[in-house]
Amino acid sequence: MLRQQLRVLRRKTGRPKFTARDRVLLAAASRALPRQRWASFLVTPQTLLRWHRTLVRCKWTYSNERAPGRPPIDPQTAALILRLARENSRWGCMRICGELRKLGIRVGATTIRALLRRHGFGPAPRRTGPTWAQFLRAQAEGIVACDFFAVETVRLQTLYVLFFLQLSTRRIVAAGVTAHPDTAWVTQQARNAVMDLDDRGVSIRFLLRDHDAKFPRGFDDVFGSEGGQVLRTPIRAPKANAYAERWSRPCGRSVWTGRWCLAGAICCGCCAATSVTTTSSGPTAAWRWPFPRRGSGSHHRATLGRSTLER
Repeated sequence: MLRQQLRVLRRKTGRPKFTARDRVLLAAASRALPRQRWASFLVTPQTLLRWHRTLVRCKWTYSNERAPGRPPIDPQTAALILRLARENSRWGCMRICGELRKLGIRVGATTIRALLRRHGFGPAPRRTGPTWAQFLRAQAEGIVACDFFAVETVRLQTLYVLFFLQLSTRRIVAAGVTAHPDTAWVTQQARNAVMDLDDRGVSIRFLLRDHDAKFPRGFDDVFGSEGGQVLRTPIRAPKANAYAERWSRPCGRSVWTGRWCLAGAICCGCCAATSVTTTSSGPTAAWRWPFPRRGSGSHHRATLGRSTLER
């Protein structure tokens, strides 16, 4: 009779709702009673275990502790650091760190450097003047980067491309394509690049290139005669010539058709044949590509005539 009344009562009242206090008491009581007696609870054993795991997680949260991370600098100490940097322009973060330790204040040099950068203080001993970006733009006016990359034609013939990139404008000054990059051909491409830069009124200060064996001594002498200095990048350091490597990466994946490069096969159609030279290595095509900077407007496209492609 009692069981039947309980069934009727459960159908009337529905599922009971437990508060947080009820869950704590039931979870604690479940640990005090043997597992065989858990059938007397209104919830399943899995629910009791889940409530107990929740209590354990709440124990190890450390909610009253401070937030993780490095504690902030005292405002008075920060003001002292800024004053020392302002009154002593030749003091760097290491010198300021040492002076603070003499006063009994321990602040890391990295923290001091971050504080100075956040308030607009540049590196010592020169805290005023052009920024690093402005300095790079000014120096890039006379820097030219060059590099080789190889492409495979449809007939599996390997062609070598030598290009010269002006860093200030990100434009290709001159480029040449050949299947046999011998000494005479590479030296002639250097002369072509120098003449193109003279026509644009650009004086070469530095030429960046790698340790490729295809660059002869005459190649460096051509730029040395114009007052330029040839800088060779470290071995296996492509990031030292990042602009040239970035430009040659998509071009090296292009497909070349036949002896000639179709307009659009490389550099998205921004190529046009300007001259054809004959050296000891055979017919060679010299190319010039207008390479505008990203977002500077529409590309100047030049297509090759059918008669030019059939030669």
